[in-house]
Amino acid sequence: MSPALRRRRNRQLLLVLLLLSALLLLLGLSTGSTGFSPWFSQDETMRKILWEIRAPRSIGAWLAGALLALAGAIAQGLFRNPLADPYLLGCSAGASLGVAALLFALGFSPAATALALRLGMTGAAFAGAVLAVLLTLLLARGVEQSLRLLLAGVIVGVVLGSASSLLTLANPDMLRAMQAFMLGSTGFLGWNAVAIMAVVLLATLALALACSKTLDALTLGEATARSLGLRLALVRLLLIAALTLATGAAVAQCGLIAFVGLVAPHLVRSWAPTAHGQLLLAAPLAGGTLLLASDILARWLIAPQELPVGVITALLGGSYLLWLMRKRSQGQGIGL
Repeated sequence: MSPALRRRRNRQLLLVLLLLSALLLLLGLSTGSTGFSPWFSQDETMRKILWEIRAPRSIGAWLAGALLALAGAIAQGLFRNPLADPYLLGCSAGASLGVAALLFALGFSPAATALALRLGMTGAAFAGAVLAVLLTLLLARGVEQSLRLLLAGVIVGVVLGSASSLLTLANPDMLRAMQAFMLGSTGFLGWNAVAIMAVVLLATLALALACSKTLDALTLGEATARSLGLRLALVRLLLIAALTLATGAAVAQCGLIAFVGLVAPHLVRSWAPTAHGQLLLAAPLAGGTLLLASDILARWLIAPQELPVGVITALLGGSYLLWLMRKRSQGQGIGL
């Protein structure tokens, strides 16, 4: 594919994703368990439903998907592995342990209860995700070796996941709350969550774009990147910080949502091969579109009840990856 054609396809993709995001946002504002669209209603209750429930939920779902997709694009470029996802460094297990520890502490003692209520489930999940990545870095002895980082992330994920399971078994009453967190939900998003995710998205996107040239160089191998005079250790640390912040913010607000961070960069690359500068812009648009579409499906399929949005993303993402595997087995070699 010529550079001119690649640039044109990339511009087309960005435009299509922006239009899809706008259309889905309008659809999200018009879709709910009550089955009505309160756009021109004079009823105060219906207006509150629109602006205090559906609007922050729809915008928040898009932002969470964008954060996960950005983190996935960073992880895949950083580790030069198309199967890397945002949870690779133990973020998901750490967030789960943070929530489990919070729920376990409630009612354990007055001091523990006061601390847990002050921290909140969102704060506990974010703190757990950050702690997991710090443990991974400590176990890997820095960021110099990509393979060591991967192995350390797997080990930390297994250990913290086991600890979370033990806390849940010790207090079966917290099983329902943990299940809601593990399956992912956008039903509790408010304007505060939207503001937090928007700020984190802007900050992490700017940081990732500043490191995009290094990600391009890493595709040629670490030796080549070093020969270009790049400070790989510093850039890796900055990218891991961006990955952790993006993943932690999304998981803290919505729980564990599968496949968005893995699939969204693949969708972009399947449209046209692109440098990381373009990928880091397009992947969040694709991730936000994917998660918002999944959230609308979760609200609509069995209305007035709702499905966990993580179930929808797992079905869609798993189906897409199966399709990729089938195309590759037929010799067409797409992305995976």
